[in-house]
Amino acid sequence: MENSKHEVRIHIDQTPYESPEPTTGEALYKLGNVQPGYDLFREVKGDKEDPVVENDDEAIHLREDEHFHSGPAQPRKFTIIVNGQKKVVTTRTVTFDEIVKLAFPNPPSGANILYTVSYEDGPRKNPQGSLKEGQSVKVKNGMIFNVTATDKS
Repeated sequence: MENSKHEVRIHIDQTPYESPEPTTGEALYKLGNVQPGYDLFREVKGDKEDPVVENDDEAIHLREDEHFHSGPAQPRKFTIIVNGQKKVVTTRTVTFDEIVKLAFPNPPSGANILYTVSYEDGPRKNPQGSLKEGQSVKVKNGMIFNVTATDKS
């Protein structure tokens, strides 16, 4: 028995497409030619908000004749934990500097202060690790960051 993907018919902005099942958000954005600055939304029944399909390589399972629509990207909020405190960020990606500022709004003074940033409970692409100055990382709700300041003198 084969374990290969099969094709299903879906609709993006009322246009029918054939898509592999499963697929990825990245593939759906390309298939539907979703323009920059727009998000793709998965239509749901009832009085619920249509969830955003992330433009990444996470697996998405499709149903025959499922509908999606594109629209202007909405500001999003992600609640993350930085040194034990809840913080809200409005971007999918955060930088080393942004995390340090969230951890230390009034940073320790001194020319020899070094920061160490580690994280856990991240998205599948980066579930855990550390950030170095100049780097950034994708976030998800509930992601945990630990930031320490040390004096290298």
